[in-house]
Amino acid sequence: MRTVKNPQMSLGQVDIADIEINLKSRDDIPQLLLGLQYIYTTPELRDRVFAILEQVIPYRSGQGLSEAERQQPADPRRGRPGLEQWKILVLGVLRLGLNTDYDRIHELANHHNTIRQMLGHSDWCDDTKYSLQRIKDNLRLFTPELFDQINQEVVRAGHALVKKKPNAGPTVRSDSTAAATVDHSDKLRGRCDSFVVETDVHFPTDINLLYDAIRKAIEESHTLAKHYDLPDWRQYRHNIRRLKQQYRRAQQLKRSTSQDENKQAVREQAIQQAHQTYLDLASAYLGKSERTLKQALDRGALADETQPLQSYQAYARLLLDQIERRVIRSETIPHAEKIFSVFEPHTEWISKGKAGVPVELGLRVCVMEDHHRFVLHHLVMEKQTDDKVAVDMVTETRRRFPELTVTSFDKGFHSPANQKELKNHLEQVILPKKGRLSAADQAREGSNAFKQLRHQHSAVESAINALEHNGLDICPDHGLDGFKRYVALAVVSRNIKRLGAILRQQAQAKEKRKRGPYQQAA
Repeated sequence: MRTVKNPQMSLGQVDIADIEINLKSRDDIPQLLLGLQYIYTTPELRDRVFAILEQVIPYRSGQGLSEAERQQPADPRRGRPGLEQWKILVLGVLRLGLNTDYDRIHELANHHNTIRQMLGHSDWCDDTKYSLQRIKDNLRLFTPELFDQINQEVVRAGHALVKKKPNAGPTVRSDSTAAATVDHSDKLRGRCDSFVVETDVHFPTDINLLYDAIRKAIEESHTLAKHYDLPDWRQYRHNIRRLKQQYRRAQQLKRSTSQDENKQAVREQAIQQAHQTYLDLASAYLGKSERTLKQALDRGALADETQPLQSYQAYARLLLDQIERRVIRSETIPHAEKIFSVFEPHTEWISKGKAGVPVELGLRVCVMEDHHRFVLHHLVMEKQTDDKVAVDMVTETRRRFPELTVTSFDKGFHSPANQKELKNHLEQVILPKKGRLSAADQAREGSNAFKQLRHQHSAVESAINALEHNGLDICPDHGLDGFKRYVALAVVSRNIKRLGAILRQQAQAKEKRKRGPYQQAA
């Protein structure tokens, strides 16, 4: 049985609306809690967010269920009580908002008084504790689509806050260059740019990736052999050590820098011999692993049990072939055939030409920020460049926020087709053209409106920096689904923190007006 938020309060519990949050604290936690408190205490917003949270339901589990039954969501009205969806949202927002790991969230959930009040616990008679695994399992129930729906509601709530009359709140920064009173127009100005979110992988070479693949194949084979009473893997740790010794010998040999061709040839021969020995040993272990897999399947092993092993074996076969082609046959491996991690296969090799950053390993993420500094929409770019996503970013953002009328880009998003198509969706497109400009382009980019909005475009770098401080510097979650969920949660967390910052600013301005000039001077 699972509920979004239990409406029945217990003895000693503080209502979320009555939680006292320190407005003078410069830590991130008060801003996040202010944003969450506003969501809960605004009835219409709370109802919409709770309706979305009701969709956070785990799949069925237990003995005796078929694969089809395991793919069906569980009945929220039956079974033991699960963690409330509101608590899951609070813990997830804190994890990304603080750019921390599960261990710190585990500690905060059990011992931070204000956070426990936000979770619905009393401070003196409630000894409820959260286990680390329970927090991990429940935070994985969200999907990127649900986070996107929550994000839309948070952004609309933020827009309603910043569009209040000036006497109802403080001056709000409409861009990064100057403070201005709130624009009462319904039009939104957007800024679009992309950056790289790195995956948690080591620097890849084909020989260390082969070591990873064979090592994991040996470990998975040992697990299957132990479960189904199969031979060959009693000394699996010794096998891994032998493999690592050969890998290190191949890794440490460097090509000769001598001018003597004979010395170069001798060193090249030694390199090929070390790699061949490494390949032969890896091939032998791969063959044993394939035999173990066949024997386990013959004894009734399920597909879910053997899928990891089959995946590592496939990577090992690919890397064995590529290393032989590169080292033994002196071929050049095309970039499209390469992989950069056997654990995070979606990882891409990205060179954006940044000073001091020759390469980044991860995925590009494109974000659309408005002039109120809310992230309206984001897109995880799989094997895509900026010019391929410009139109999609605008159309998807306008589907969510039709009031978007102006968007600025940098030159990386330019293409003749984008220049033409974007004009059909926006009143004004700030998209600088690459290369030499025609007279018409010079007139367009030389206009005062174009220059002003282009100068304001650099403020999107502040949004990217804020997202990186909200967890998008590196993604620790596994798999492409985990990567997309992590990015979507970071965007929601960033917007809730922005909502909390506006609320704190307005509360401080209100308190300042109450004190009056005489008390302020004193």
